[in-house]
Amino acid sequence: MSGPKIGKIEQTILRENVYSALCDAFTRGEFAPGDVVNLRSLAAQLGTSMTPVREAVRRLVAEGALEDTPSRTLAVPPFQKRRMTDLKLARLSLETLVLDMAMDQMDDATIDALEAVLASSPREKSGSPDLQQNYDFHFTLYQKSGSAVLLPIIKALWLQYGAYLNLVIKHPDAGSISEHKYHNLLIKALRQKNREAAKTALVADISRSFDLIITEQN
Repeated sequence: MSGPKIGKIEQTILRENVYSALCDAFTRGEFAPGDVVNLRSLAAQLGTSMTPVREAVRRLVAEGALEDTPSRTLAVPPFQKRRMTDLKLARLSLETLVLDMAMDQMDDATIDALEAVLASSPREKSGSPDLQQNYDFHFTLYQKSGSAVLLPIIKALWLQYGAYLNLVIKHPDAGSISEHKYHNLLIKALRQKNREAAKTALVADISRSFDLIITEQN
């Protein structure tokens, strides 16, 4: 068959791009607890067919960011105080463990990279916390642990917590939160090789958003 030669689209890359885009949306708090997800709408927004969207959504269901409801629709899990408490405990346990592992491998280049993340300009100056910057900071640190087992679990926990970040963004106190107070304390502790101070800063950073939402819902 003659004619122009056009390379085939790599379906694996397409599937990963769709999945990454949806993960990024959760990271930014685009979905709220209880939101119903429409696959056709997602496919239209992403500019793809339904197939890669279905596959990405299946992964998000397996990771707990979405759930199949009794009515056979897909939805973000609704707000539950017990679920939030469990997520908080899981994140505190695993992220302090990974921090400890990262500190065993810590070097000046990684600390410099963390400072560079904080110095980067926000993607949007909306007065709300820059959640992508926060994600980049934490996972630049956690990657230093080199844990192939714990990092995927922590990422899944962040996906589950992503919907609650939607509530943080809309909270009236969100604009008054000092975004990098604990990040800067953490960097200082890393420079000083002070494990306890680093863990204290990390725990405070993780806890404050959970505590803000739990207090609001009481």
